[in-house]
Amino acid sequence: MKTDIQIAQEAQMKPIGQVAESIGISEDELEFYGKYKAKLSDELWDRIKDNENGKLVLVTAINPTPAGEGKTTTTVGLGDALTRLGKRTVIALREPSLGPCFGIKGGAAGGGYAQVVPMDELNLHFTGDFHAITSANNLLAAMLDNHIQQGNALRIDPRQVVWKRCLDMNDRVLRNIVVGLGNKMDGMVREDHFVITVASEIMAILCLAENLADLKKRLGRIIVAYNFDGEPVTADDLKATGAMAALLKDAIKPNLIQTLEHTPALVHGGPFANIAHGCNSVRATKMALKMSDITITEAGFGADLGAEKFFDIKCRLAGLKPDAVVLVATVRALKYNGGVAKSDLGEENLEALAKGIVNLEKHIENIQKYDVPVIVTLNSFVTDTEAEYEYIREFCEEKGCSFALSEVWANGGEGGIGLAEKVLETLEEEASHFHTLYNDSLSLEEKIECIAKEIYGADGVVYEPAAKKQLAKIAEMGFSEFPVCMAKNQYSLSDDAKKLGRPSGFNIHVREVYVSAGAGFVVALTGAVMTMPGLPRVPAANGIDVTDDGKITGLF
Repeated sequence: MKTDIQIAQEAQMKPIGQVAESIGISEDELEFYGKYKAKLSDELWDRIKDNENGKLVLVTAINPTPAGEGKTTTTVGLGDALTRLGKRTVIALREPSLGPCFGIKGGAAGGGYAQVVPMDELNLHFTGDFHAITSANNLLAAMLDNHIQQGNALRIDPRQVVWKRCLDMNDRVLRNIVVGLGNKMDGMVREDHFVITVASEIMAILCLAENLADLKKRLGRIIVAYNFDGEPVTADDLKATGAMAALLKDAIKPNLIQTLEHTPALVHGGPFANIAHGCNSVRATKMALKMSDITITEAGFGADLGAEKFFDIKCRLAGLKPDAVVLVATVRALKYNGGVAKSDLGEENLEALAKGIVNLEKHIENIQKYDVPVIVTLNSFVTDTEAEYEYIREFCEEKGCSFALSEVWANGGEGGIGLAEKVLETLEEEASHFHTLYNDSLSLEEKIECIAKEIYGADGVVYEPAAKKQLAKIAEMGFSEFPVCMAKNQYSLSDDAKKLGRPSGFNIHVREVYVSAGAGFVVALTGAVMTMPGLPRVPAANGIDVTDDGKITGLF
């Protein structure tokens, strides 16, 4: 079997102008980045903004395992299948981060014959959006330290600087650093930190901003530090907003590429769902809805993270209403949740399947709490058996949701026809009565506990003393009505990555809370989750190379 990158590099892509034409976009409304990539102009939005919205379908998954789930692959394949069935379909995805590409996960363009292309360019520098975000983030950091060095007119307390530098790479040694070493002209010595670019508040802001004016308002509200009186200091106070917006003026425009079968794909923004809100940009999703019968979008990691944040943060802040949810699982991942070693997942094991399917059960129940129809799909593997499929099918139907097999990895859009038909049937026959999980009026503690108990299945929440003080400070500043973005490990419903399946009898431990005033949410860090990941013992970078004629190998 060919690798993903071999399949992608052998693809016959259409010029991006032809792909755009299929959804009514003229060449004058594109800003080209070579033959196969383009940004969508503001003029396009002005023309289509009053169009009726198409249907919105979210693709999410069970908690990720080493066995693989295939959420992006399913998103792409479903989009291609719907296109084959005559529906004007647009896919809306996040951009990949360089951290996982060179770390442990690999690329994020889908897989097999359900990919977006050009895969190698997408996974690397693409159109430069992440570099722009990194530059804007670090410009603000530089202006902050320069202000302190140049007399500190704002009376910033160097012990209460909360703005961190960022880098789109897994680099654990940058988590905690000391800056300003050297002589007096090299700045004030203080402790500093790095986060990965996809965890930067500027990434979240870019993905939630409606337009350039909204972007500037959000950037200006970023809290970078507190002064000696404990009052917040913002990017506006540092007069950094205009320069940051200048760096982001092109990055805020959605990117258009295509699938292997030429279905249009808007790929824009890329916050991680375990440490940020995990959804592609509001602008891309809204543009897709105005140009399609059906928009297929995804949210990061499992439904306890990505889907919850899609519903409670993105949909709440952007006024979006999903019409259906596709929940992706694999037989192998369910057996892994049931205690089977990775090396034994190819063997039929209905007993382990029965133990592990409780993870799927919890995610179904969670989505049903939002009153949105659910379709469960199994990303098929050759080692799966009919008995395993039948067990899962009966389980899903007993839970009141539809079920379909997906073979898009091996067969592209053709392998997703059954799933696409189930989605169309659901959209026609089941109405979505979407609502968020909690009301804005609840306290921050009540929102955190609602997510912990209702979505994770926790008994309660334990707060570190520092987190309690931070919650009180955030409430005092007037941010209690913000939604909460829970930063939690992706592997378990709990904050302990080793607790697989459907754990019970646990508490969620909140160690730190801070406000992302520009993005418009409060972040609660739980357990041991890191905002700057590290590389594994054998990073994926070891196997990546480029041939003498410039062809990249080993990316996935």
